[in-house]
Amino acid sequence: MPVTSTKKHGKAASGPSPAGSEEKLTRVAIVSADRCRPRKCALECKRSCPVNRVGKLCIEVTHTSTIAHISEALCIGCGICVRKCPFGAIQIINLPTDLEAQTTHRYGANAFKLHRLPMPRPGQVLGLVGGNGQGKSTALKVLAAKIKPNLGRYKEPPDWPEILRYFRGSELQNYFEKVIRDDLRAVIKPQYVDNLAKAVRGKVGELLRARDETGRLEEVIEALDLHEVMDRDVAVLSGGELQRFAIAVVCLQRADVYMLDEPSSYLDVRQRLRAARAIRSLCRPDNYVLVVEHDLAVLDYLSDFICVLYGMPGAYGVVTYPFSVREGINVFLAGFVPTENMRFRDAELTFKVAEGAAEDVAAVDADKQRRYAYSPLRKTLGKFVLEVERGEFTDSEIILALGRNGTGKTTLVRILAGLLQPDAPDDPDATDSVQVPQLNVSYKPQKISPSFEGTVRQLLHKRIQGTYLHPQFQTDVLKPLTVDALFDQEVKHLSGGELQRVALVLALGKPADVYLLDEPSAYLDSEQRIVAAKVIKRFILHAKKTAFIVEHDFIMATYLADRVIVFEGEPAKHATACAPQSLVSGMNRFLQALDITFRRDPTNMRPRINKHGSVKDQEQKASGNYFFAETSAQLAARQKGARGSQHNGGADDDDDDDDDDD
Repeated sequence: MPVTSTKKHGKAASGPSPAGSEEKLTRVAIVSADRCRPRKCALECKRSCPVNRVGKLCIEVTHTSTIAHISEALCIGCGICVRKCPFGAIQIINLPTDLEAQTTHRYGANAFKLHRLPMPRPGQVLGLVGGNGQGKSTALKVLAAKIKPNLGRYKEPPDWPEILRYFRGSELQNYFEKVIRDDLRAVIKPQYVDNLAKAVRGKVGELLRARDETGRLEEVIEALDLHEVMDRDVAVLSGGELQRFAIAVVCLQRADVYMLDEPSSYLDVRQRLRAARAIRSLCRPDNYVLVVEHDLAVLDYLSDFICVLYGMPGAYGVVTYPFSVREGINVFLAGFVPTENMRFRDAELTFKVAEGAAEDVAAVDADKQRRYAYSPLRKTLGKFVLEVERGEFTDSEIILALGRNGTGKTTLVRILAGLLQPDAPDDPDATDSVQVPQLNVSYKPQKISPSFEGTVRQLLHKRIQGTYLHPQFQTDVLKPLTVDALFDQEVKHLSGGELQRVALVLALGKPADVYLLDEPSAYLDSEQRIVAAKVIKRFILHAKKTAFIVEHDFIMATYLADRVIVFEGEPAKHATACAPQSLVSGMNRFLQALDITFRRDPTNMRPRINKHGSVKDQEQKASGNYFFAETSAQLAARQKGARGSQHNGGADDDDDDDDDDD
């Protein structure tokens, strides 16, 4: 995608504004309440501030204060306090003045502020995409009437007539008029469904029947595959079962606004698409549906239009005006909003998916690579039986474990890690008796439970001291995952996404022959997932190691995989792990079983799910090509056409959306 020149203030920056700037900038000072510790520092921010040193009170703080206060009116944007703060608690940001006039809500002095709001439309699904800490949850709370927007005036909040005048002429005016009349009932599916097991008591079936206000109980149970858990207590449900239960509770209630925060977490590919169809079934001509989702393939599939959120985590967030589905996701990946001439990310995110066949492996010089193999094996866990076909792997290779939940992906990874022992063979003298290569492994489990007492720096120093201090590791892994910004944070106080990034650093920092990563995308936002995928792939190739990865995010999976192990069979009963095969043949085998087809976006190569029964879906199924129907030459021609359409004002931008998105 060609980079369009931006305004001088187009990219939010820290530090003083350039001399002679054509546009005046609004200065935002953010002080993190979690990091600011006046009782443990020498008040470096206050002592070093030039404005304070001439007798004015730009920064007010004492050793008895709980947090420093910075006057945005007096701040000159020199950035000295940012560099001097020993805990990294201060951010000074310059924003365009026109954004200041569009402030929707601010929590307080030196606190997070949100600019603009998503614009829901009746009868359609609005998708929200953006990084963690950029205001998605705040926007949902405002639209759900949990927070009254203060338009940035946290000291003297406006009343509702003034708020209505502020949104006059937009789609939000009618929306907030309904809020004032108390005509909107909002139902929210929370982001972290793990907490439901602690907050809700009772059996799944009884709870769903009590919440059924629509008469669609059997339909919802069938759509979300809940038959097997109806007699179970909520407290014993797994993460995926809790997620489907939470979505079912939302679908069974009659409301005017449905809000679902990350509905795909813990779900496999099949369950994600079934959940997406269940969410789309909520649309009525007189209601609103909003979805926050980090799996871009699922977001693409279930949304009617997209609002992108950008900004600086914990400091400020900006909501774009609505885009079409394809254009909105491409804007997010490009890091550039053409309608506002605003660049919010330095690098464009693209996907170069390998099209190699199984024979391509033989083309690599085998003498320069070690080849390993594991024999056929079997593992019985209660009533579940996993049979694993013989497989081989080499250095500099990433093998993706792909299958439904409950088919043994984590079991195979734990066998390779040496945490589980396969069943003993019936004939111990057989030539194909159970053999797992004796290699050094590094394992990142699916569920991360922090128990370390201390900071992230202390944890890394204890576990991977020799690696994390190496400049190459810091450049390739630590800094892209922004773990260096977490060094002084207590491990037990980290969020889910922060824990995941630290766990990835620990796993990659351990010297090993094979790296086993179970769901590395969990809790990461869309941008962090792509960054993590690039970090993992670069590390494995440069270190000439092997990685086995379990992943349900389809975009991340297709970017990472060199070969695929497809898991087939009945979940929780009997499953087979096929031998590793090429990416295209493995994906075709897996998607054919799910009756799903994928195509690629010509602009950035990202996988897109075809709408079930669409023309393109039927064409690909007829040809037997469920995974990317086009050849490289055809795709290159389409890319060229896509670039041409952008230069022509985007008239042909949605070249293939007529079949699949309408």
